[in-house]
This record gives sequence, C-alpha cells and structure tokens, in this order.
Amino acid sequence: MPTPSNIKVFLSHKKEDEALSLQIAAYLRANGLDVYLDTIDDNLYRDGPDLADYIRAQLDKCTQLLAVISRQTAASWWVPWEIGVASEKERFLASFVAGDATVPEYLQKWPYLRNQRDLDVYIQESKSAQRIVENYVQRGTGRTAARSTGFREFHRGLKRALGQ
Repeated sequence: MPTPSNIKVFLSHKKEDEALSLQIAAYLRANGLDVYLDTIDDNLYRDGPDLADYIRAQLDKCTQLLAVISRQTAASWWVPWEIGVASEKERFLASFVAGDATVPEYLQKWPYLRNQRDLDVYIQESKSAQRIVENYVQRGTGRTAARSTGFREFHRGLKRALGQ
C-alpha cells in the first residue's frame, strides 16, 4: 500500500532547541513525512496578533504537531499555545522529549517520544492513521469525521506501540 503523501508535521520548538528540531525534521523528511519548521520560514518577521494568525495558518496546512520538549520549553509561550491550537484543530499530537526533560503533566495525555526508535514508531503510526483518514474519506465519510477518527486512532495506536 502506498505511503500517504499528505502528512505534514508542524514541528513546534523553542529557539534554543533549533539544532535538535532540524535533525528531527530531516529524519522525518527522509522517512516520507513533510515538515513545517519555522527556522526555515522567512515570513516570521511578524509579531503579536499578526504572528499568531500566521502560525494558525501554517497549522491549518499541517495534519500533525510534534512538539520538542526540553528544559527550555518551560519558558516558552509559543510551544504551549501551538499545542493548544493543534489540539483544538484535532491535529495528531505528540511530543519529542529531549535529554533529561520531563513530560509536563498536561502533555502526558498525548504520546511522547524520546529517541530514534520512538521516531520510527511515530512515522509508522502517522502513516497508518493517515491511511485510516483517507479510507474513511473514500468511503464517503466527511473529512471532519474522518480526521476525528484518525485523531483518536493515532493517539491510541502510538501510545500502545510506545508502551504508554
């Protein structure tokens, strides 16, 4: 079965985690997922409400959000805001927990990754859940209902595969 081609991951991170985010983005791309990463976006000169509107528009183009969580993330306003927007839009959600960082309590609801093996599982579950969405849409289910089903299946399947 072909890999779903319309998966796009919004990679949320704090500026201090840019190097790790670039590595994760490269790995996801090498394994067939498209990625939006703001460090390579020349349109981020906006601020305040204009920046928030721009980020929401970028999230609209994505099917998932992967948040890089590190010790520095606790000082971020944007990462939790992006997670909230993605949750509201029923984007597939997960976190990549860097180093010795702990998963904040509010993120323990969603699957979290810690290493390359976990990224491999994430990639596999992403493709599987996207196929579920596409199959529902092909059978005549509306896109919103199909995404809701895929949203639940992605989180259930990824948490199960990660032993969470």
